[in-house]
Amino acid sequence: MKAAQAAPADLARALGFTDSAAVVVGIVVGAGIFLVPRLVAQALPSPALILAVWITCGVLCFFGALAYAEMGAMLPETGGHYVYVRECFGPLAGFLCGWTFTLVVFSAAMAWLAVSFAITLRYFLPLGAVASKIVALALIGILSLLNYRGLRLGAAVQKLFTVLKIAGVAIVIGSAFLPGRGQPAAHWTLPAVFPWSAFGVAMIAVLLCYDGWPNISYMAGEVRDPRKNIPLALGLGLAAIIVIYTLANIAYLRVLPVSEIAQTDRAGAALADRTMGQAGGVVLSITILLSIVGSINGFIMTAPRVCFAMARDGLMFEKLAAIHPRYRTMSFGIVAQAVWTAVLVLTGSFETLASYAMIAAWFFYGLTVTGVIILRRKYPERARPYRMWGYPLTPLLFVAVALWFVANTWITQPGPSTVAFVIVASGIPVYYIWRRRKSRV
Repeated sequence: MKAAQAAPADLARALGFTDSAAVVVGIVVGAGIFLVPRLVAQALPSPALILAVWITCGVLCFFGALAYAEMGAMLPETGGHYVYVRECFGPLAGFLCGWTFTLVVFSAAMAWLAVSFAITLRYFLPLGAVASKIVALALIGILSLLNYRGLRLGAAVQKLFTVLKIAGVAIVIGSAFLPGRGQPAAHWTLPAVFPWSAFGVAMIAVLLCYDGWPNISYMAGEVRDPRKNIPLALGLGLAAIIVIYTLANIAYLRVLPVSEIAQTDRAGAALADRTMGQAGGVVLSITILLSIVGSINGFIMTAPRVCFAMARDGLMFEKLAAIHPRYRTMSFGIVAQAVWTAVLVLTGSFETLASYAMIAAWFFYGLTVTGVIILRRKYPERARPYRMWGYPLTPLLFVAVALWFVANTWITQPGPSTVAFVIVASGIPVYYIWRRRKSRV
């Protein structure tokens, strides 16, 4: 196993706890909480089950965050779970993890968010199809430029939009608890037979809303006092997100019947219209726009770090490990990521890739958390500044649920699931090409 090492000298540890927490919360809390409830209500037409799936997925991600916190504190290197999987399962497994997230998971998420921004902006401006794509590309370009010009600038943008989005979400949720806004009490009884398959289908949508929680680990090499700040940012950030999502769903169920939630594409808009009238649409649309900006900026801050680590290992283009001489940022990596995301926006292929991303991501999340157990047994003497709570029960529970989720998704959606692992496997010949190239250097 490689010795844990400090970040390279040209990567400054410039991020503190508030920066790190803003990355966690800012990436995860996006437009999904206003759009996804329809899919959940369609799969689980029961208020109790709806709350159960949101809380279950939140707790599951929290357990995963504890595992990432232990590994991030023990291996405070830039690269996140690429580094963790590499250390636990070897360079090929690490490469396939980085390859999948770079090619599909990050880029598809950013492209979907950028297009969603343009669609939401139509509430204020009459944008056609061409103009909408221009807006989406401009958003990616502007945020990429800000992060290109400095990590501190990107972090400042992240903190600003995280605060603004949380304020907007609080207004929308709070409006449901104003006097006279509630509907007759929902029936909170559980069904006699638990719908495991439907619960798994609902989890796909809910986990999409929670996705992005591991991203701060990609920047471990740039976080000050990572042994303290990474566990705190992950733990407190996920706890805050669980509270926000739970309150949001209680607000929906307080104002809207489940049958109506299942039929509307924008449950958040229906809630805001019901509780705030015409002003509700304005407040919600602004909140969604702020949420999307914060999420995309967080991805731009974190995602290039995976290719950076791969390039430092000689398994990707050397330019992806280049540091700008003035701004001290991963300039080429940020540009390359922006270009690839723009291609997905222009072609519309992000819609297809997004359906494959979740199962591939959770396969590697489960593999990464398994690494906590492997490293504890293999290297018991290694310093672990943070040890995850509940070990070994919590990592075993996370891995078991992750495996069930992947298997259930493969059963219920065999086509996209198979393609997802074809994408993962496509990295195998690429890995050997790069390894052969590295051996010749």
